[in-house]
Amino acid sequence: MDVQNDCVNYVVHRLDRVALVTGGNRGIGLEISRQLAEVGHQVILGAREVSQGEAAAKKLASRDLKVFSAKLDVTDQTTIDNAVGFVRSDFGRLDILVNNAGILIDETDRPSESNLQTVRTTLETNLLGPWRLCQAVIPMMKREKYGRIVNVSSGAGAFADMAESVYAPAYSVSKASLNALTVILATELRGTNVLVNAVCPGWVKTDMGGANAPRSVKQGADTAVWLAMLPDNGPSGGFFRDRAKIDW
Repeated sequence: MDVQNDCVNYVVHRLDRVALVTGGNRGIGLEISRQLAEVGHQVILGAREVSQGEAAAKKLASRDLKVFSAKLDVTDQTTIDNAVGFVRSDFGRLDILVNNAGILIDETDRPSESNLQTVRTTLETNLLGPWRLCQAVIPMMKREKYGRIVNVSSGAGAFADMAESVYAPAYSVSKASLNALTVILATELRGTNVLVNAVCPGWVKTDMGGANAPRSVKQGADTAVWLAMLPDNGPSGGFFRDRAKIDW
């Protein structure tokens, strides 16, 4: 199967999907929002701070892109309910969910010395946040018999990489858990045309990645956008980097 060519054909025929991107006001999330909007999708850009979300959406909308903002804190069920309610009332459906919002706040690379409150806070955002969003939007996707869920993960959550070195234990555990959520959701949703995949964007020049990162936000966003536009016969339950499947 030539997934890349199928995706190109798919985009040509359907340019009006509705997408929600969490943490969409900056970095990789903003770039994912831009790329999805530039191929014709309507994008709701979720942000914890209303002013930052509105400013980011306004900047993209000034380029004649269909981008809107919504207050969305993935640790706050009320803002999730409100944002999904906005999508339901104003758009009638949600076709694409990109769980991009995430934090990296580890104080040590030694799991034996990790502050467990840091672990809890990290899991709340990086695992339970995406889980909450999935629970909120999957009923809409199943009703429409179409959905693409992209969980922005990390190589730090790959077991193969953990066996070689330790990096930010709370962050690594949260991303490994997000990978597990990806697999079990894909299994549950098999046959519904709701495809669920995880992506490792690589080390990207963002506030989190830092100035020394070798990859641009455009490169970091590319595979997430590709997964968001998979054809109906596309993969589900996989982990991808640079549009290629990688090991868990």
